[in-house]
Amino acid sequence: MEEHTLDLTAAEWNVMECLWEDGGRAKTGREVAQRLAETAGWSRSTALTMLARMEKKGLVACDGDGKLNRYRALAARGEAARRQTESFLSRVYRGSVRAMLSAMAEQAELTDADIDGLYAVLDEIRGERK
Repeated sequence: MEEHTLDLTAAEWNVMECLWEDGGRAKTGREVAQRLAETAGWSRSTALTMLARMEKKGLVACDGDGKLNRYRALAARGEAARRQTESFLSRVYRGSVRAMLSAMAEQAELTDADIDGLYAVLDEIRGERK
């Protein structure tokens, strides 16, 4: 899958999250529509339209005979999240992780546990580099 195709809209994230559930097993259009009705308040036609659009964009695959179609995500959640994070970091913070963390820390009340967790992640990364 090409990198630009993983620049997902909020609506596309809703669909992908549904498809990534249950270990990423393929789901029928009906299952996806029911789940998105519960989580996003979408109608059946909205869900099926999004699936069709996302198939054309190469985000999902559709296997079936037209009567019973099963959909599956063509990218793993981790890969999509990584690419979205890189895109966000580049666009908003000009690639500076430090600026992003600083802004996030100023906006959120970090607990001691949060801070300890961040240090642990950084220590792990430093250890992997040695």
